[in-house]
Amino acid sequence: MSVSDQVLSILMDITDCEDIGHDLDIRLYDEHLLDSLATVQLILAFNEAFGIDIAPTAFDLEQWATPRQMITFVEQATA
Repeated sequence: MSVSDQVLSILMDITDCEDIGHDLDIRLYDEHLLDSLATVQLILAFNEAFGIDIAPTAFDLEQWATPRQMITFVEQATA
């Protein structure tokens, strides 16, 4: 499974929203699909799935605003 597919799978699981896989530019926080608790769950899931260490204090809302941006972030962090 590609990084992109894994990120989308994790996002769909945490948000319980299948539409994320069809719209990579959906603004997750603006659409209220993610909140602070879901963000912590997402960080933990990414840490576990990809073996990367994302500190909650390093989180940048604009950098993680859309699924496409999250995919780019994880791809860069795992490169």
